Amino acid sequence: MFPIRDHNPSERTPYVTYALIAINIVVYLGGLVVIQNDRALAELYYAYAMIPARISEGENLISLVTSTFLHGGFMHLAGNMLFLWIFGDNLEEEMGHVGFLAFYLAAGIAAGLMQWIADPYSSVPMVGASGAIAGVMGGYLLLFPKAKVDVLIFLVIFVRIFPLPAWIVLGLWFGIQILSSFGADAAQGGVAYWAHIGGFIAGFVLTAPVWMRHGARGYWQKTDGHPPHPEAKYPFSNSNIPRVNRRK
Repeated sequence: MFPIRDHNPSERTPYVTYALIAINIVVYLGGLVVIQNDRALAELYYAYAMIPARISEGENLISLVTSTFLHGGFMHLAGNMLFLWIFGDNLEEEMGHVGFLAFYLAAGIAAGLMQWIADPYSSVPMVGASGAIAGVMGGYLLLFPKAKVDVLIFLVIFVRIFPLPAWIVLGLWFGIQILSSFGADAAQGGVAYWAHIGGFIAGFVLTAPVWMRHGARGYWQKTDGHPPHPEAKYPFSNSNIPRVNRRK
């Protein structure tokens, strides 16, 4: 189940979201050019990836931020940037550019700290924006629980796109992270599930003041749980992707 877009893209240009995507891409491409061998890669990770054992020693605390701009491969980068593109613009519209940037960085730091708490003496480097983006997803869930998200579903040879409410898509994603965390061995590397969990919770909590300032439950009643502007009209005439007409 793979989200590909929501039905309420922001009406204002999400400069910070675009900038974050651009920076992540530039850093990744720069790494492909500069990193020529495993030793150089190890040195890069030692300097900029979040290594829990170093955090426990009070070293390289800035890696809680720098690690969010490193990725372990093209698919790692592409998946993270797709999620940021889908969910980031609406949150930036509600928080403002500066507020959203501060929120994103804070969620990334919280995600790294959660991974550190889960295994404080691990020497395995953690890289990727997924913890910060999990925070974006947590904030999106709080503000827009009924927003429609188009999801690409693969079931063996069955491939279709379905619009689902955000609370199902994001709630299911969060549940998978929790279940997966119990079988994850951080010492062996792999997916940083605890970072995802920590980022998601942090994003939900950090967005609460925005939600309350907008009227809390009254905001949901006013917008019906959707971003507060008309749905987009997608120009796919010969496609299995559902067409979404703009409300009148």
